[in-house]
Amino acid sequence: EVQLQASGGGLVQAGGSLRLSCLASGFAFDDYSIGWFRQAPGKEREGVSCSSPDGSTYYADSVRGRFTISRDNSKKTVYLRMNSLKPEDTGLYYCSTRTSRGQGTQVTVSS
Repeated sequence: EVQLQASGGGLVQAGGSLRLSCLASGFAFDDYSIGWFRQAPGKEREGVSCSSPDGSTYYADSVRGRFTISRDNSKKTVYLRMNSLKPEDTGLYYCSTRTSRGQGTQVTVSS
């Protein structure tokens, strides 16, 4: 069974930092791209960042330069380091493969 468990969210003031973790199981983690998405109330889902098996990464324009994605294949975990957080970064963050997504972790940035 594919499982993707996100954690690390919380309440932080604008300008602060958080690190999200996505622990995966049930599939060949090393061979899969893992993406982070976020969903805010009243807004469309946004693809935030992605880590591919070949080491390439993707960042949405809205987070480039502030967020850093990394992966530890030995721990089957993808991390999202979020710096210089803004109120507009608030949302439910979840990790996903092409076909499966996990439950999210809430990030709330206060102004």
